Amino acid sequence: MTTMNLVLQGPETTIDTLRRIGALANPARVTELGARAIRCEGIEFSDVLKQTIGVAAEAARIDATFIAPGRVLADFKLVAMDMDSTLITIECIDEIADMQGLKPQVAAITEAAMRGELEFAESLTRRVALLAGLEAAALERVYTERLAISMGGEAMLAALRAAGLKTLLVSGGFTFFTERLKARLGLDYTHANVLEIVDGKLTGRVLGGIVDADEKKRTVERVCVDIGIDPAQAIVMGDGANDLAMMSIAGLSVAFRAKPVVRAQADVALTYSGLDGLLNILA
Repeated sequence: MTTMNLVLQGPETTIDTLRRIGALANPARVTELGARAIRCEGIEFSDVLKQTIGVAAEAARIDATFIAPGRVLADFKLVAMDMDSTLITIECIDEIADMQGLKPQVAAITEAAMRGELEFAESLTRRVALLAGLEAAALERVYTERLAISMGGEAMLAALRAAGLKTLLVSGGFTFFTERLKARLGLDYTHANVLEIVDGKLTGRVLGGIVDADEKKRTVERVCVDIGIDPAQAIVMGDGANDLAMMSIAGLSVAFRAKPVVRAQADVALTYSGLDGLLNILA
């Protein structure tokens, strides 16, 4: 059998709860990683055990991650992140649409795309077209009034900088937001779609090629080449179906508050913990 470690964590749990669930794996050793996380070491991994732990963890609203012993943050050189509903709590295009009274229509298309039911490029074209005529000032209102960094995001980024990792924000959203976040959070690279604005209003079109799933993957590959690393040295984080392509080439893929199709394919799923839960997994 393969020997693995198990990291259990959750923002509203207790050490007692974590230890109780960890005991199901019969660990050789348990290490506390602060007040809301533990690492169980020397576990004989099996699919049956993974399912047992997963059911118990879900019932307790905690995240359970099996990971090979010895994997640490220093193994990686880059963290690539999706923006909407990953690094930030909102879907920017849905909030922009709200300024037009069209949020339900646009949000429905967003959800279908994130579930993988609609090609991303088509969904983006349809959603942006609905925004035609909107004053560009609405973008600033979304940024200042509605955009918030996801729980644990700033703590994670501070730790990544301290460890010398580069950061990439690659988004099917818009440069208006990625560029502001780059300056605000000290990100190294960003790539997103450009909204066309004429006479202070959105035209309902995107300039240039659309940043879809394939372009996200190519962007991660380009940045890896730029900094001289293999994609296996990259961590990629996302929440929707259009993140799966770039997650597939990563050394570690992380599903954050993600759709079921994404959680099922990711190495790590953080459903209850903040983005800084990554740090406990690679401690």
